[in-house]
Amino acid sequence: MTTSFQTNPYKLSDLMRECHEGKLQLPDFQRGWVWDQDRITDLLASISEGFPVGALMTLDATGEVSFAVRPVEGAPSPSKDIEAYLLDGQQRMTSLYQSTYTTVPVSTQTVKKRPIKLHFYFDIRAALDTDVPRSEAIVPVPEDRIIRENFGRDIKLDLSTEENEFEHLHFPIDRMFGAQDWQTNAIDWIYKELDQRSEHLKLINAFMQGVVRNFDQYQVPVIKLGKDTSRAAVCLVFEKVNTGGKPLDAFELVTAMYAAEEFHLRDDWKERRKRLVLTQPVLDKIEPVEFLQAISLLHTKEVREAAIAAGKEPPAISATRNSLLQVPLSAYQKFAPKVEAGYIAAAKFLHSLKIFKARDLPYQTQLVPLAAILAELGNTWENDAVRQKLARWYWSGVFGELYGSAVESRFALDIRDFKPWLSGGAEPQTVQRASFEERRLRTLRSRLSAAYKGVHALLMKCGAEDFKSGQPYDQAVFFDENVDIHHIFPQAWCKSVGIGPEIYNSIVNKTPIASGTNRMLGGVAPSSYLGRLTKGNDSNPAIAPDRLTAILQSHEIEESYLHADDFEGFMNERRQRLLAIIESAMGKEALKEAEVPSDLEEEDYYAEEELEAAE
Repeated sequence: MTTSFQTNPYKLSDLMRECHEGKLQLPDFQRGWVWDQDRITDLLASISEGFPVGALMTLDATGEVSFAVRPVEGAPSPSKDIEAYLLDGQQRMTSLYQSTYTTVPVSTQTVKKRPIKLHFYFDIRAALDTDVPRSEAIVPVPEDRIIRENFGRDIKLDLSTEENEFEHLHFPIDRMFGAQDWQTNAIDWIYKELDQRSEHLKLINAFMQGVVRNFDQYQVPVIKLGKDTSRAAVCLVFEKVNTGGKPLDAFELVTAMYAAEEFHLRDDWKERRKRLVLTQPVLDKIEPVEFLQAISLLHTKEVREAAIAAGKEPPAISATRNSLLQVPLSAYQKFAPKVEAGYIAAAKFLHSLKIFKARDLPYQTQLVPLAAILAELGNTWENDAVRQKLARWYWSGVFGELYGSAVESRFALDIRDFKPWLSGGAEPQTVQRASFEERRLRTLRSRLSAAYKGVHALLMKCGAEDFKSGQPYDQAVFFDENVDIHHIFPQAWCKSVGIGPEIYNSIVNKTPIASGTNRMLGGVAPSSYLGRLTKGNDSNPAIAPDRLTAILQSHEIEESYLHADDFEGFMNERRQRLLAIIESAMGKEALKEAEVPSDLEEEDYYAEEELEAAE
């Protein structure tokens, strides 16, 4: 068995030269250089003493994996003769290249993140003193090579000329790989006044042997990935080695690969996202990887159908990271406009379900198959029969709570199953497998829960009207009146009668209410705020009792329990009403409880709620 990589030692000087010549460059997905001056100092000190500083990892640039590249920061413009991509070791190579191989000042930062430009020097006396830590022998010097004190009024150390460097016995580290020329010039300077400068000669020669020689001979272990390394393997490897930074996602790799074909994916995505989010707040949290996943679903479905038509073994429909890395630029350009239209249609569809904001979206992940399905359907989705099936599929995913994990495989089933269902085929797996347990209503308390958000939207979809204004919650009212989900039996009242938050925070005790209306209700008993509504005042005209009854019915609330301040009776009765509208939305019966315990005995059901925040 052969391995797909080799590990060999490389001279540091050769690596610096390859960075300078552009033979070793960074793939464009690599992030900017961020090391501060202390880390650079520690790195230089380690190499000067021959200590290991870790291995590098490169990828052969002659294989099928092609990336847009950029040089190590500070190096000349990219060369077309690139031989390898630097996958791991960017910070070390950039630090070393800028500090040892170019006389341009190092653009770094202080430990407090303040940008600064520096040159680094070895104090030769300190570097040869065994009692001085090597890192303390390295001197950072300002861009003009002059250290000042007394608020800049006095010069402490002037290294702005070579003669001054010789005089003060400070070696410029940016001359490290041209140190012999510096040494030659130093000796010429010394011999002009040898009697006075003999100690300089001794110290400089000792420094060249004891410190500079370590840089000349220093070897770095380099793990070289072969040219047959796959895109998925590159992504996985980079994630493993890049533990100190932001995880690399597939979008960044695809961006780099498309850039090699002179297509700027990041710019294209920014424009598409701007169009999507500008007028559609429900899409506010859409991520570029999700957009690629929808494209991958359509692309791999098309490839599968073509294989079936040709009598070949059909590949799988997929939205995994590996499949995203296999989407060619031509497929992106073909499907991106369709997927963008699919997301716009998805927003319209969600609005019809009374889901208007990203915060109220039950599952961000479910947007991926929804957009792909709508992209494939085109205008057909607006047909009533299609909309009904689409809604049933959507609510099944929400109340079946099916999009919390292992979502990529479900995406593939959705795009495979939905369109045939419209023509009389079997129900999609999402619809078949979805189930809702009656007792789940007892545990829904977290606003992070998909089913919790689903009940909130479903109440508005079923016609809930505001307690005070009587307006149904269309998009304009929702935003203008700042509609959110609030307690029916107010929290303050519940606390006053000894009802705990594990009970009164249940979704069963909540409903959509405008913020102004909620303030008017206050923390009083329901019987009191109902009286306020029917009595009215100067700023809020009275609501007729029969109209108030109708408004409460639109929220699936039996008014008599509120007049009697009967919390337990209200909870049991409304639980059944909410269950009925969930069953209607899913098109199937829920799993019933054999015996419903009283609210004060529900603690056993609430353990599940502790996991809600992770959803």
